[in-house]
Amino acid sequence: MNSTSSPTDLSTADIAFIGGGNMATAIIGGLLRQGRAPASILVVDPSAEQRARLQALGLRTAAAPDTALSQAATVVWAVKPQQFKDAAATCAALTPQALHFSVMAGLRTDDIARLLGTPRIVRSMPNTPALVGQGMTGLFARPEVTAAERDAIARMVAPTGQLMWVDREAQLDAVTALSGSGPAYVFYFIEAMVQAAEDMGLSAEQGRQLAQATFAGATALASQSSETPAVLRERVTSKGGTTHAAITRLEDGGVKAIFVAAMRAAEKRAGELGDEFGR
Repeated sequence: MNSTSSPTDLSTADIAFIGGGNMATAIIGGLLRQGRAPASILVVDPSAEQRARLQALGLRTAAAPDTALSQAATVVWAVKPQQFKDAAATCAALTPQALHFSVMAGLRTDDIARLLGTPRIVRSMPNTPALVGQGMTGLFARPEVTAAERDAIARMVAPTGQLMWVDREAQLDAVTALSGSGPAYVFYFIEAMVQAAEDMGLSAEQGRQLAQATFAGATALASQSSETPAVLRERVTSKGGTTHAAITRLEDGGVKAIFVAAMRAAEKRAGELGDEFGR
């Protein structure tokens, strides 16, 4: 426990994580790189293996909530959405003073507030590249969250990659469809490029290296250029050339329209999950 910290000084006050899985680990790693004292972080997780891994970093751990949880100024919810209702029942009485930060997919803040008994909630939609500091996190804060608390959450998330605040919670469904699920789309295209490489006589490893480097390079170019993605694409698509042949085949197959429809399906499903998990 950090007994010298003011409860409102979120930069030094204790932080508790409910759940110690991949996303919690990504955020914790960022906090430690920022210089936060490991002993100021508590992780509640029933898995002895998870606790042992985190204890090796100097963190405090517990198999179940206890009075140590009541010292946390910020509580990060990193359990599976379907586990939240039971977890909230055991934690709510210990955390009425805390700012709550959710990395749980689908669960809406109205439902989180109802089960925790507090409206001071920031909800996020991170993605898995956060594990290597290249994530994209969408954030929504309820009106009861102060500007200082928003800033503290932003600083906590920053080491995992980029972040974006949205004004309406419903917009997190679109964030989920684009960036939350987005890494899977990229991996899907890499899979296809590796298959094509093998079909054209290269090895799977050569195909993987070419595909990954191409995605990384194209993304870096797009992020550093003032031009739109459409203009960048047109500059490497000479009429009658090889790229033109490939893009024409994609357009003839309706790939762009299918891809947009796929993300709308993901957005719709995100909303449905919010309805299911909030029951």
